[in-house]
Amino acid sequence: MSADLGQILGYVEKLQELDTTGIEPTAHALPHRTPLRSDEPEAPLDPELAVSNAPQRAGTAFVVPKVIGEEGAG
Repeated sequence: MSADLGQILGYVEKLQELDTTGIEPTAHALPHRTPLRSDEPEAPLDPELAVSNAPQRAGTAFVVPKVIGEEGAG
């Protein structure tokens, strides 16, 4: 792992040698627009429909297995 890190740092040093004067910073190599939808309120999903295919449910809530146990368990 230290050899890999050394190679990465060597590559970064090489990049430091490049003249980037006049080059604007970018997050993507190509222009990238993030499409946005209008933020319009819509009617909520019917709770019965939301849980209609749930393997387990309690009323209109999903029943899921507990994933966080007591400290020291497991």
